[in-house]
Amino acid sequence: MNPYFPEIKKNFGFGCMRLPLHEDGEVDLAEFSRMIEAFFAAGFNYFDTAHGYLKGKSETALKACLTSRYPRESYLLANKLSSPYFEREEEIRPFFEMQCEACGVDYFDFYLMHAQNANNYKKYKACRAYEIARELKEEGRVRHVGLSFHDTAEVLDMILTENPFVEFVQIQFNYLDYESVGVQSRLCYEVCRKHGKPVIVMEPVKGGSLVNLPASAQSVLDALAGGSNASYAIRFAASFDGMMMVLSGMSNMEQMADNMSFMQDFKPLTEEERAALQTVCDRIREQHLIACTACRYCVEGCPKNILIPDLFSAVNLKKQGDANADEIYRGFVKDHGSASDCIRCGKCERICPQKLPVRTLLREVTKAFE
Repeated sequence: MNPYFPEIKKNFGFGCMRLPLHEDGEVDLAEFSRMIEAFFAAGFNYFDTAHGYLKGKSETALKACLTSRYPRESYLLANKLSSPYFEREEEIRPFFEMQCEACGVDYFDFYLMHAQNANNYKKYKACRAYEIARELKEEGRVRHVGLSFHDTAEVLDMILTENPFVEFVQIQFNYLDYESVGVQSRLCYEVCRKHGKPVIVMEPVKGGSLVNLPASAQSVLDALAGGSNASYAIRFAASFDGMMMVLSGMSNMEQMADNMSFMQDFKPLTEEERAALQTVCDRIREQHLIACTACRYCVEGCPKNILIPDLFSAVNLKKQGDANADEIYRGFVKDHGSASDCIRCGKCERICPQKLPVRTLLREVTKAFE
């Protein structure tokens, strides 16, 4: 039983941003249903979504595969109030009702102010978003109010100080970002502990980049002769005090089976494993790879239709000596914008959770491939 919220059966949740997809981009509902069934069978019950995930398809897939098939008390569903979908206070409740309809529920167990940072927090304050979320809780439409966060520890401290009723915080936390100047995983975690807020971990495997490691880093984990790459990353995050939940965005049954194999009977990292992960960090940084998690927030608003995360993955492959990198790049730009098409509008940088200098990096991609 979870020490922070007893209704949570175990400290591992299903992040529904990277669901199994068909080639046409539609959610593979049959595979998703099998994954949900296996998730329940292993004793887990927490699902996390947002309206922007898969352009709304995450919510409707949950309605088709989860909420219409299982008793409401058998699962916990988290959703979020996302900045792109409201501009005024009076638009928040209609958006919430639309989310409930899309997911097929009357209430959300956990409701988060989404992707908070210094800029959009001003909008949430002006629209009384936090107060409305609190009212929804009083009305029984939301069980717990929290926030997800992408900014400095100083900004997080300000938000929690101004909104002490917030019950939990969701932060990006993984072994590569632990001491990151940009992401500030450790510092944000420490702010949560200072305010006594339990933490939900997102991006424990950094969008899959901590699964697909450079060869020099992979050899370090291979020498442990233990679990999978994902197991070390997720167990790292779950090993800290105050972690109420670690989310994993699983997109196939193989990933789910692996994740559940070590989270059903969770064991914290050993000192040997911690030391190995530090070496892995050192070797990853030597590669100078672009630290993109492929959340794809930048793609939807790009006026030149550039598949930014995909182009970054291609240049990362090239840095690692992949002979197919140029062909992979050509495939990504065949029906979309190329790196050199960037008009430097900056929309991508304003929305990037990783605070990446996207425009500068696209010039690097241009130099590598064009």
